[in-house]
Amino acid sequence: MGRRTSRYRCLPFLVLAVGLVAATPGGAVSLSLTDRDRDQAIRAGKKSIVADEFGAEWRVKDGAGQTVVVMTPFYRLALAARNSAFQSKDLKPRDVETLLKGSEGRLAFWATLRGGKSDFARFYTPEIIAGSQTVKASFVQNERTAIREEDGRYAAQCIYAFPSEGVDPKSRVVLVVRDAEEKEVAKFTVDLAAMR
Repeated sequence: MGRRTSRYRCLPFLVLAVGLVAATPGGAVSLSLTDRDRDQAIRAGKKSIVADEFGAEWRVKDGAGQTVVVMTPFYRLALAARNSAFQSKDLKPRDVETLLKGSEGRLAFWATLRGGKSDFARFYTPEIIAGSQTVKASFVQNERTAIREEDGRYAAQCIYAFPSEGVDPKSRVVLVVRDAEEKEVAKFTVDLAAMR
């Protein structure tokens, strides 16, 4: 199995997890798109198929080189439009509504974390620090069989969703991930104001 193939073996997992995140009960809508924002997201996604880099605006690295992608409603819609454009299709209004409804009231992160064995991330617990409040996740999906990389370490794809009620969409939040012994294993400072 080639490296490219093995990297994307978790794609069905991500599709399932997006559905689960959408079904997770959340707080009030605090991250939403206007009609103009929706049009811009769809255009950005369609144009991105000829761009070398897509998604850098929503990607954050920590000091250890681990990454997290902040799944804002804008990015989710742009990503869906990009995927449709690769298939030479247009997003249907019903699909847009379904996708955005699934984003309402939650702030989601797709993290790529690294460890020493295939099930290292199994019991990880995330939280976000937003101002003076600590917010616990409403949805946690840690990959139990991480992908072995060329350096011998493993990369796990983990998805975390938090209720966005009370989180200022123009603020900085800190995503902290801890292991079963409460030791911090990842810390990402995310500037929501810098993201659409």
